Amino acid sequence: MTRNVLLTVLAVILVAVGVSFWVCYQTVKAETHVRYVGMMNVASEKIAKTIRGMEMNARNVFDEVEKHLDSPDHVIAALESKTSLNPDVNGYFAAFEPDYFKQKGRWFEPYVHQDDSSMFKVNQVGSARHDYTKSGWYIRAKESSQSFWSDPYYYQDNDEIGLSGHYCTFVKPVFDSTGRLACVCGADMTLEWLTKELKQIDHLSRADELLNRYSHSVESDFYTVVINHDGTCIAHPEGRQTVITDERVLSDMAQKSGTANLSINGVTSTVYYGPIDYINWSVAVVVPRQDIWKPLLLPGIAILTVALLGMLVIWLTMRKVKQ
Repeated sequence: MTRNVLLTVLAVILVAVGVSFWVCYQTVKAETHVRYVGMMNVASEKIAKTIRGMEMNARNVFDEVEKHLDSPDHVIAALESKTSLNPDVNGYFAAFEPDYFKQKGRWFEPYVHQDDSSMFKVNQVGSARHDYTKSGWYIRAKESSQSFWSDPYYYQDNDEIGLSGHYCTFVKPVFDSTGRLACVCGADMTLEWLTKELKQIDHLSRADELLNRYSHSVESDFYTVVINHDGTCIAHPEGRQTVITDERVLSDMAQKSGTANLSINGVTSTVYYGPIDYINWSVAVVVPRQDIWKPLLLPGIAILTVALLGMLVIWLTMRKVKQ
């Protein structure tokens, strides 16, 4: 009889251990999801806020250009008027329709930018060699009559302006009082600010008590990246470039938040992703799968220890009963 009771107790212990581990697993799973989705949302909102600020500043500059289309000098003054308001924008330009100002010839594209001495310089970059009217951004703005952000690109400076680097440009067509296209304006921003912002976001995410209240003091090797609509990586921590090739994930990323298990640089990872407002980019928090379940380690060991102790007590009791 005593033996049956002990076996029953053992069975109860095993069931309790199984249920406890299952509950712990589900809790950690839900809390981990909340943690990384929260990080992804914070990153998305922060980047969108910065981009929105750049866009608003650019629109203010372009509005000034629209008000001063009476002379080339007034256009240049308009470009310079608010340039200092956003340090993340490298330069502003106004690419005019051919012969819009007869005295300036066919190509007139003043470019106002900051040089190494923090002073503003003006360069006339339009020419037969740089026929901006054949550029994709110019043609798109002229045909659509809509503003837009360009895809990221690398600009090789061949005009000795000193502006080689990775860029993204906010483009807007500007019309005169008759409704005729006068010029296509643009605000160039380098992508250096984005890399710095990602580094700051990751640092703050690791230190944020609210975001980390579920982590049980376990350090996870997560990192945040920004992905273009084609899956290429726009910005990432050093050595953490992430390319997304899964078509289903790419389709989702542009429209809504979600998660996916993918192989990232040879490491099986969970990717928490979501779109960024105002621009055709997505933000993603990448977490190695082995790190996802780190918070389960300590409670799992505790449950297993209690179970083993319980079974040890039952085993010793059963030996005593046999004697």
